[in-house]
Amino acid sequence: MSVRVLLVDDQALLRSGFRMVLEEQDDIEVVGEAADGDEAVARATELSPDVVLMDVRMPGSDGIDATRRIVAQLPAVRVLILTTFDLDEYAFTALRFGASGFLLKDVRPAELAGAIRCVAEGDAVVAPSVTRRLLDAYAHRLPDLRPGRDPARDQGLALLTEREIGILTEVAGGLSNQEIAAKLSLAEATVKTHLGRILAKLALRDRVQAVVYAYQTGLIRPGAPS
Repeated sequence: MSVRVLLVDDQALLRSGFRMVLEEQDDIEVVGEAADGDEAVARATELSPDVVLMDVRMPGSDGIDATRRIVAQLPAVRVLILTTFDLDEYAFTALRFGASGFLLKDVRPAELAGAIRCVAEGDAVVAPSVTRRLLDAYAHRLPDLRPGRDPARDQGLALLTEREIGILTEVAGGLSNQEIAAKLSLAEATVKTHLGRILAKLALRDRVQAVVYAYQTGLIRPGAPS
């Protein structure tokens, strides 16, 4: 079954370029395009794509608000952000609103296709180290960084086992599943299983939200050593 993609960018030339790249993939289908945030929400509602490839910096209604609305209204739809800079406050805000990751606009075709497949399967595609840099740079914008500020979040941490808290801490520290497995002397499949349980217990969508959660609860602090 093909992954159905909606392209959102205010520049028609860029949309055409991404369409050409994606249409070369047998398992990816571009089902529509949009030129701004309002149109993105309307088209996502109409088409129910698997993945929205979303530019965040657009005139008028931008991709941040569109991401928030799509994630809220269409929880099965995944949003993958396109940005020019790897440390981009726009991208950070989109992650807070539920985007499953972001890519630089100069991403190689194979990486773009792979990222779309990954997001469609429910994973996140931001490199953990990049997520960590984003959060270190912008975490002061989060409203509840200190432990105890949000009782509901503290109760969520109480649901986790000691092992799960350890794995969440390593995820937030920027380690991949493979690196966590090596550090904790676990099988990589075991780490993945634990992460899945963490997401389920905390009602989080993906790895990116898990990292944000760890910052919000104070489990990890901006600038803390990995």
